[in-house]
Amino acid sequence: MRFRPCIDLHDGKVKQIVGGTLSDTDAGSLVTNFETERSAAQYAAMYCADGLSGGHVIMLGPGNEGAAREALAAYPGGLQIGGGITPNNAAAFLDSGASHVIVTSYVFCDGQIEWGRLRDMENAVGKQRLVLDLSCRKRGQEYFVVTDRWQKHTAVALTGENLKRLAQHCDEVLVHAADIEGKRLGVDAGLVRLLGQISPVPVTYAGGIRSIADLEIVKHYGKERVDATVGSALDIFGGSLKYADVVAWHNRQAQQ
Repeated sequence: MRFRPCIDLHDGKVKQIVGGTLSDTDAGSLVTNFETERSAAQYAAMYCADGLSGGHVIMLGPGNEGAAREALAAYPGGLQIGGGITPNNAAAFLDSGASHVIVTSYVFCDGQIEWGRLRDMENAVGKQRLVLDLSCRKRGQEYFVVTDRWQKHTAVALTGENLKRLAQHCDEVLVHAADIEGKRLGVDAGLVRLLGQISPVPVTYAGGIRSIADLEIVKHYGKERVDATVGSALDIFGGSLKYADVVAWHNRQAQQ
């Protein structure tokens, strides 16, 4: 298991936002945990210096492409890029230095998987450079994929059968626990356990992580098959969990 870093961009700035509060129709609903004048490129350069690969830059809405490209240029091949990715712009982001493109809303329409769109995306970049964002919310005993900045629910549940089919078209999956993302409430161990059991491709889990103990929970329940990213809890994003401690923990995992 490893720690994967993140950079979330909103209005061209690095921010940490409470998951699910970003809306196209109600700007007043947005809850921001952290905002900085420090550039995305500076964060990317730090991750590069610390040898943290496989992280992601997420563009939350318009006005973020410039900052995103600067981050990719600061760490060529070290970061994935997501947010508004389509077959028309994906190759340009890869050319700008992204290792992978992350896609969700483009391949989910009217609450279902659009397999034709998924194939178009795969043809545009190749399976080995495509990550599917399967961020989800829990309904009853199942987790269902949500799209469009987690505002729209789909009828697609995270099941072994669905993951097996989707994995035929992608290299990895990224899963935010949207109900707790940005709230620092602890890990959704049930979701981590499920991902560790059913995903045939590498998974990055995000949501609620607030301590080294939480990282250990992901390691345990994900059976070391699920990686983790940490946002608002880190001191580099205004939280109390020391980034240096997380990097040290990550390095210890690599030595085991």
